[in-house]
Amino acid sequence: MKSYSIKGQIVDLHNKAIFGGEVYIEGEIIVRIEPKEVPDKRYILPGLVDAHVHIESSMVTPSRFAEMVVPRGTVAVVTDPHEIANVMGEAGVDYMIQDGARVPFKFFFGAPSCVPATPFESSGAIMDHKTVERLLERKDIWFLSEMMNFPGVISAVEDVVNKCAAARKLNKPIDGHAPGLKGDGLKKYAAQGIVTDHECAFLEEAEEKLALGMKIQIREGSAARNFSTLFPLFKKHPNQLMLCTDDSHPDEILQQGHIDRLVKMGIHEFGVDLFDLLRAATVVPVEHYQLPVGLLREGDAADFIVVDNFEDFNIQATYINGEQVYDQEQGLLFEVGDSEIVNAFRNEPIQVEDLKVFMPLQNSAVRVIEAQDGELLTESLLWEPALKPHREIGSQPDMDIIKLVVVNRYSNQAPMVGFVKNMGLRKGAIGGTVAHDSHNIIVAGVDDVSIAQLINALVDHKGGIAVCDASGVSILPLPVAGLMSIRRGEDVALEYLKLSDKAKELGSELKAPFMTLSFLSLLVIPSLKLGDKGLFDVNRFEFVSLFE
Repeated sequence: MKSYSIKGQIVDLHNKAIFGGEVYIEGEIIVRIEPKEVPDKRYILPGLVDAHVHIESSMVTPSRFAEMVVPRGTVAVVTDPHEIANVMGEAGVDYMIQDGARVPFKFFFGAPSCVPATPFESSGAIMDHKTVERLLERKDIWFLSEMMNFPGVISAVEDVVNKCAAARKLNKPIDGHAPGLKGDGLKKYAAQGIVTDHECAFLEEAEEKLALGMKIQIREGSAARNFSTLFPLFKKHPNQLMLCTDDSHPDEILQQGHIDRLVKMGIHEFGVDLFDLLRAATVVPVEHYQLPVGLLREGDAADFIVVDNFEDFNIQATYINGEQVYDQEQGLLFEVGDSEIVNAFRNEPIQVEDLKVFMPLQNSAVRVIEAQDGELLTESLLWEPALKPHREIGSQPDMDIIKLVVVNRYSNQAPMVGFVKNMGLRKGAIGGTVAHDSHNIIVAGVDDVSIAQLINALVDHKGGIAVCDASGVSILPLPVAGLMSIRRGEDVALEYLKLSDKAKELGSELKAPFMTLSFLSLLVIPSLKLGDKGLFDVNRFEFVSLFE
């Protein structure tokens, strides 16, 4: 059994104290913490925990994800594998668990609650309450993942209620997902035992959920950024808050950071109390989910990090279960080999003619999805387009309104065509097979030829993200379920950045154009979205006509 000690300034988050001392480790456990005067000014504190993340959004496998975040001081993640589950069902969940077990990192997976997210779209799998209960009975499944079907909870749909009941019976937490829900509907939602929410876009919304006993996971991802709105919650509710990234693309993790980025943001930009901030990144998620993650106490697992100071918060070392897995000078201290490739993709190329849309004689307006930069929420607007011959409707980039196309990737169906505003494209097309939550093909483009070329390139590669410009189609292949690469995160991030730059060369000014695009088919976040079966009004929770 390996024994060693490390000296520095001990950050005691339970007693909100910092003192000089020495930490003694035997094997995987902290056996003693001895206060003493030490010359070493570096800080030793618990390793960081992401309280809610979809690893698939990093576009790399779990083992490669660990490779990216360990140098950022993250030692554990609470993660919902519902992206791959929507593609491959239970086999996808097993894949994530098995791949994560290949590296020294703590993954805590949940049982996806909404596969598919709604019955109004086509996914690669259906996981009913019996399947979910079977998963929840496993020791390597820690919670019921975010319950996105909040209308189903409120209206007491049997399958939805049974999933919640199974989690309660097994004493496993239920994660929430209820953007904008309030009043009696929220009370019914919380009454099912749903105890967290990461979708709060407004302070009043978060306060109402906190009053019902829910914990709020403050999110700062690539497309949805809520820290600047929600940080005042630390004044009144520090013990009910956690930090999470939810969905972050690889370039953001590598360039800006992971949970360490949120910690630095809280310190520098918003003046959040240091202890409250660090507790939200460590103690609160560990205690809420009852995770076997150490919190720098005697008898705990030796999961801790060393930072130079709290101003820069540079990670000097990361330890997991007593093993040093990262050193600032030596880099990553474990090997990550190539992951297995699994997928589900049954589709054939489309034709340009499949994308044409014509205005019916009795109509004069088109419903358009209005995207919002930095938000998953959309608005709806009516547009009276300038018609082509035969009343054909095309993109009008001068109005920033272009075509949006969703294609079922699990069977050969006709493409579903709508229109979106605020993508910013003036020519060409962008798209991918990362399309929450069923991960069909989604493309936004100015002309039908570019859209068709891009869709067919995605079909040929069986998944990826891509841009079609004057030079043709550039693609980042994502062979694992059409969601992830087996390559190093750094390599994937560089390819992703190249595609993002190409999207911006086509006119997009969005912070994360591919991330914004990927949520335009998510039929559980208001207000107007496009699925493979049609245009969907989330507020009414029903399909609506493209034409008014």
